[in-house]
Amino acid sequence: MSRRRTAVVLLVTSLLALTACGSDKKPDHSAALPATGAPTASASTEPSPPPASPSASPSTSTSPTKKPSPKPSASTVQGPEGTFVIRPPGTGHGAAGSQSRTGTTAVALTFDDGPDPVNTPKILDLLRENGVKATFCLVGFRARDNPDLVRRIAAEGHTLCNHSWQHLTDLAKKDPGYIDWDLKKTNEAIRAAAGPNTPIRYFRAPGGNFTSGLIAKAKDMGMASIYWDVDPADWNHSKDANDDAHIKRVIADVKKQVRQGSIVLSHDNKQPDSIIAYKTLIPFLKQYFTLEAL
Repeated sequence: MSRRRTAVVLLVTSLLALTACGSDKKPDHSAALPATGAPTASASTEPSPPPASPSASPSTSTSPTKKPSPKPSASTVQGPEGTFVIRPPGTGHGAAGSQSRTGTTAVALTFDDGPDPVNTPKILDLLRENGVKATFCLVGFRARDNPDLVRRIAAEGHTLCNHSWQHLTDLAKKDPGYIDWDLKKTNEAIRAAAGPNTPIRYFRAPGGNFTSGLIAKAKDMGMASIYWDVDPADWNHSKDANDDAHIKRVIADVKKQVRQGSIVLSHDNKQPDSIIAYKTLIPFLKQYFTLEAL
């Protein structure tokens, strides 16, 4: 009897479960709807375009790698004295970033510490005979004392350079007020002789002792600061060398050091041997280089 009752209970339970599954009551989805007043995003009717491939755009195509320009090389030429190697312009700067090359293939001759009443006329004669222009770095008090030579330098087309008032090699260590006076006083002396509108585009520190401050001061006055890359030390006379040996050394040093774009340092003040050396050097340099004033 108890087994039959149990079976009946199970049958009734099963029938009730089937009735619940077949119910047509729909579930409540109101909780999934957006709140009243909230914006709803409208579905796009156009499919989103695929991201562009970098290779598909002509603007992103890889261009051929540009090869660097070949560096200029030295050339060997035959001259009356044998072969001579013409080296291309070098790179770099002088002390504190001063200019040590012309910036072209031309070579510039510069003469310092004058004007000298004995030697400056001789180098001017030599330059005129050879049709060469140079740059003269003038000391202020000597320009004041030799105004005729300053006028001649300017009149013959040479470039004028401020070389300070009295050639103090520690000029850069002086106080700013003195440096300002020194450079202005030198320019005034040059222009008093050559004319008030005479251009003075360059400054060379005594001994080449440039600092960034000294270069900035010269720049404020409209002058670029020039150094050199050829220095035959024509002022340095060895005690055991006679004049002839000294002249030969200066000539050899210039020939060894010079290259396209060089600025050559020499002296006309109290250096008669330099004038003699340039009687050989100017024709030689003209054969292989263009000589121009800065």
